Amino acid sequence: MSKGYVEFFFSNAKYRRLWSASIISLLGEWFNTIALFFLILEYSGSEFLLGVLFSVRMFAFAISQPINGLLADRLNRKSLMLWSNVLQIGLALSFLLVDGKEDMWWLISISGLMMLLHGVYVTAERAALPNIVDEDDLLTANAIGSASWSSALCLGAMLGGIVVSVWGTDAAFIIDSATFLLSSLILIPLVIEQNIDESMKGPLFSGAISNIKIGWQRIYDDKRLLRIVFAKASWNIAGAGLAGVFLVLAGAEITGYGAAFGFGLFFFARGIGTGIGPILARALFKDKTKWPGLIGILVSTSGLFYLVVGLTIDIYLPLTVILIIFAHSASGGNWVLSTVLTQSWVEDEVRGRVFSMDMLILGSSAAFSTSLAGYLVEYHDLSLKTGFISFSLLMVVCGIIFTLWNPADKIHKQTV
Repeated sequence: MSKGYVEFFFSNAKYRRLWSASIISLLGEWFNTIALFFLILEYSGSEFLLGVLFSVRMFAFAISQPINGLLADRLNRKSLMLWSNVLQIGLALSFLLVDGKEDMWWLISISGLMMLLHGVYVTAERAALPNIVDEDDLLTANAIGSASWSSALCLGAMLGGIVVSVWGTDAAFIIDSATFLLSSLILIPLVIEQNIDESMKGPLFSGAISNIKIGWQRIYDDKRLLRIVFAKASWNIAGAGLAGVFLVLAGAEITGYGAAFGFGLFFFARGIGTGIGPILARALFKDKTKWPGLIGILVSTSGLFYLVVGLTIDIYLPLTVILIIFAHSASGGNWVLSTVLTQSWVEDEVRGRVFSMDMLILGSSAAFSTSLAGYLVEYHDLSLKTGFISFSLLMVVCGIIFTLWNPADKIHKQTV
């Protein structure tokens, strides 16, 4: 935390280029996401398919992570990010072929494939960040990255809602494809130094399992790290269902504006919150030793705000927007603190594999949460109000469990 945001940003050209490539593709991704929501509800009217979309996306993101981590520690990380973007240029345009309920399988499958490629990008990017940023500036860099992700969510979701409402979904998919192209062009000149362990230089497939196990072993041997890789999942077990299903359905029910605008409004609020959270975390939580305990408190705090959303969802729209901002401010703090701790604790040679396990657990919990939420709404007539309340209470409980679970303390007590 040795530099301010502006000084850090303008003093590190490599970070600016990495940031620019990421933020541009993220803007298009949210255009894409809003358009997919709209097509599913327009052509099928199925809340369960909405949950399936999120589940397939998160499952594809999660299941590929062990390989993504292996690739990020073995191959050039910039090349992985570049080719991930290039392949998604054509996939984004393929959504132009969707024109009816019978194409939902195509829409969901391609979206899942794009999320798989996004997982390659994210794992390589997070593993590469400490190679271009000093350790003292990791929190600053991650706070900027998280705030930028949130800004992309805000602008992309809101503009995506407007574009879909005015010009239709095809325009959103074309814009998404163009952002992947521009992001790829920005990445081409970037050079990222990287340390590759000698054990990673043999045959890829024959050594894959043993090299992946090294990542698992690195986590298991460090009990404080074992706890932290569950930080994001502790929010996603309930939060993915809340943000990925119930917020979307609530946005579709806003009268007078249209479903696409409603999606954009609530995701805009979500983006503001996840942008504010890391900035507040950097300003308020300066003692790193307290971060692991704070993470669970932030999860429960997010759940409490979502609980109030459920209790007041039909009362006053601006209040709902404010509460969503507060809920995601807490989740944004959870995200950035856990990410910085992982980057600080883990060596460059194995960092990709450790982050891949983090993302595997996160993606699996999110897939479970969205599938459960969509299923309960579609087949058990779970109301929005009850859904918000029940899932928010689950989030509060998850935060409490994470706070109480401290394996590092247990080991310390045994050795004293």
